[in-house]
Amino acid sequence: MTLQLEYEETTADAVRVQQLGGRIGAQIDGVRLGDDLDDAVIERIRAALLRHKVVFFRGQQHLDDAGHRAFAERLGPLTTAHPTVNTGNAHVLTLTANKGMAANAWHTDVTFVDRVPAISVLRGVTIPPYGGNTVWANTAAAYDRLPAPLKALVESLWAVHTNSYDYAQRDEENEQPDANFTRDDFASKIFETRHPVVRVHPETGERTLVLGNFVKGFDGLNDSESVAVFKLLQDRVTRLENTIRWTWKPGDVAMWDNRATQHYAVADFDTEPREMRRITVAGDVPVSIDGRRSEVISGDSGGYVDIDKLIS
Repeated sequence: MTLQLEYEETTADAVRVQQLGGRIGAQIDGVRLGDDLDDAVIERIRAALLRHKVVFFRGQQHLDDAGHRAFAERLGPLTTAHPTVNTGNAHVLTLTANKGMAANAWHTDVTFVDRVPAISVLRGVTIPPYGGNTVWANTAAAYDRLPAPLKALVESLWAVHTNSYDYAQRDEENEQPDANFTRDDFASKIFETRHPVVRVHPETGERTLVLGNFVKGFDGLNDSESVAVFKLLQDRVTRLENTIRWTWKPGDVAMWDNRATQHYAVADFDTEPREMRRITVAGDVPVSIDGRRSEVISGDSGGYVDIDKLIS
């Protein structure tokens, strides 16, 4: 009870941000997440997120789905849980696994739609006794450190992203879904969107790489060329110096800037149960360096993102 009272009285000056990696990651202490935080505390959290790309909170066992949603809504309008599946909850995507499965592919969330989510807030509900870590990579740092010839290439390059393969329910060895959804559920409606490979971050002005395993191919390149260029750029994104690895504990919350990161959930927990719940803050349409916006090829994201809320 004393600890709860301390959190309720927390001011922005009392929020403690500890940097964890040279290029990405910070832990935030002194905050009890919910909808009752002062605006100044929310601003401090957002500033830390924009600087460090992913931030972590320990000891948030008090959160349920309602509290999780209430906190996420302080950061902006929410998307629905997923563009294609009925999760049983309007805003909460539950990702469960008991066969060692996880999102074991590098990706940025939901890049197959035009309005790429801005922020993801992930809550650990059931944590396996070992394994099941998540790794994030900083795509702004990856762009900044490209040599000049590669910058010249990517700044004019566009890629098509699609959900015809969805990381969330793929077991790469057995092609088996989890107990909740099949791969056909996730691809029940096909989305394809053309994004610039380099976008301008709408809040920081940074240039970030828009890649990950929803990429189908690059404009003007054939399949083999697309594979080669994709690997070249992805290897730059996922260099260890650009990453941070988080070992989950019960009650942990991770929040990342989806416009400047990729992430990878490591499938190394055998048959131990793992359950995570994600709520997503809506984002805007990516804009290239020369001011062009991403283009929809197929699929309407209007049911996933409330456009009226974004422009109100």
